[in-house]
Amino acid sequence: MIDLRSDTVTVPTPAMRNAMYQAEVGDSGYGEDPTVARLEEKAAAVVGTQAALFVPSGCMANLVSVLTHCGRGDGVILGYSTDMFAWEVGAMSAVGGIHPHPLPNRHDGTVRLADIEAAIRPEDVHLPRSRLICLENTNDLCGGVPLTPGYTASVVALARHYRLSVHLDGARLFNASVSLGVDVRELTRGVDSLMFCLSKGLCCPVGSMVCGSGDFIAEARRYCKMLGGQMRQAGVIAAAGIVALEQMIERLEEDHQHAHLLGDGLRQIRGLSVMPENIQTNIVFFRLLEGENLNVKLMTRLGEIGVRVLPMGPWLRAVTHYGIGREDVRIAVTQIEYAVTDVLAT
Repeated sequence: MIDLRSDTVTVPTPAMRNAMYQAEVGDSGYGEDPTVARLEEKAAAVVGTQAALFVPSGCMANLVSVLTHCGRGDGVILGYSTDMFAWEVGAMSAVGGIHPHPLPNRHDGTVRLADIEAAIRPEDVHLPRSRLICLENTNDLCGGVPLTPGYTASVVALARHYRLSVHLDGARLFNASVSLGVDVRELTRGVDSLMFCLSKGLCCPVGSMVCGSGDFIAEARRYCKMLGGQMRQAGVIAAAGIVALEQMIERLEEDHQHAHLLGDGLRQIRGLSVMPENIQTNIVFFRLLEGENLNVKLMTRLGEIGVRVLPMGPWLRAVTHYGIGREDVRIAVTQIEYAVTDVLAT
């Protein structure tokens, strides 16, 4: 089975498994797990913040961050095509009583600065107070496109002018860094908080990091505890995160190359539409031009012949990752072409 649904299907590397086996542990809930402490220190240093917090998932990382920034009835400005709005179960509203204000994303994942500015609420007793702007880098639903340092800096400057904070959903932040050829700290400069996933392209079995100032992380720990995210001998899994940050970032370029190969192959198949036009990281979307119902049929047929992809709206998503090589991509393209022919013929 060639599983292209997500880069969350990766398994730990041999080095990770060895580190997990040998990990020194303690009660993380009491701040006594030395491996968790090392991971948090390393994560903060890598992204250029004062402190970091190890949490079980990316969804929790974003929710903890928003709860730390906002109170009930406050407003969050974010893109419509972001995971925080589209794929996190309405958590900020359901759990925090926080009001999302979604805006349209452009094809490059950005939201127009003028749209952000227009969405900032004036001080009025009838309106939610705008407190936070959220960005996503890379932007999943726009095809894994990376946000540039210049764009992030422009949003930060706008936020400062209106005394708002900025949170960066950097689930695949290191994909952006590798794709753009810039140090990851260029992509995080000025933001008030950020998260990144260890369990996506970095191959860890579980976990994400929340990063920010010392005061921010101290408060975020309270919300992590409130949401049930406090762990105990978590060094067993934190050890994999240390290996990821030391060994797995640069190899993301392989995933990007394989995504290019996949996209180029899919564009040769008659009846398919592929996006984004310029594949920059590890995500490729494709669909049959005939319609969404046939796309579901195509996904089912692909599963039957050994290729797994993920339905996302009218598109099917394929994500390259550790464990998917050039030969896997070649086979996947061949099988997708066969499945397309089969579905269109029936």
